[in-house]
Amino acid sequence: MNSRQIGPGDTACRIFINRKVIWSCLLSVFLVPILISSAENAKSDHQSIQKLPAEIAAKTENLNDQFWLYLPERYAASTENLPLIIYLHGSSRRGRNLEEVKANGLPPLLDLKDDFEFVVASPQALSNFPWQESWRPRDLILLLDYLLTAHKIDRNRVYLTGLSMGGYGTWACIAEHPDRFAAAVPICGGGHPDSAEAIGALPVWAFHGDDDLVVPVERSIEMVEAVKSSGGNARLTRYPGVGHDSYTQTYANPELFRWLLEQSRNH
Repeated sequence: MNSRQIGPGDTACRIFINRKVIWSCLLSVFLVPILISSAENAKSDHQSIQKLPAEIAAKTENLNDQFWLYLPERYAASTENLPLIIYLHGSSRRGRNLEEVKANGLPPLLDLKDDFEFVVASPQALSNFPWQESWRPRDLILLLDYLLTAHKIDRNRVYLTGLSMGGYGTWACIAEHPDRFAAAVPICGGGHPDSAEAIGALPVWAFHGDDDLVVPVERSIEMVEAVKSSGGNARLTRYPGVGHDSYTQTYANPELFRWLLEQSRNH
């Protein structure tokens, strides 16, 4: 085997290569995390964390005083009040970690929308009550009244929606305050059929998976049928073969939001 001596040129080459490796490592350590962080911040700019004034928060029973708020890009320059959606999460998202609220349902979709047609408020319930009763209608009205005074909201186009525990909260709230909303969308939830008459003519579009083992589809069926039997305006979309996650495809459906925009209290 022939041996080869290392000359000055080889040393310079090795130094150059080593410098490239060192700079590559430095870029990986410092630059990549900055780029990732910038991308994440850009994505989350669509929603911001807001806080209820202390005097309002003190009146709530089971509500985190912080919540997510989505404002469309056109909001700042708009001379008109915009429609509002209040979104209610499921039972596993209760607490004081707001990131949990964005784990599923409507909030994660909002980070991908530059100019959604609605302002969206996504509050967080605490765990002071059984999960079916964690969304307190009085809490939601306190939140709504604050939003109406603090932001450019069309009070005739306020919509309530939620999944699972949030579906229960939606049914409960519209039974106590049907006059405050233009329409409601309870998903894989349920309620008390004897409260259906109080909902009146409020448009309700419910969604549920036929194979839901967490909240049986019968819970939505009995609520919708009770509203209809009372002369109300409710309908149910059932997903054959779908379990508890009937919300992903529901919130991804543009037809739902077109329908919401058609509903107004002054029509």
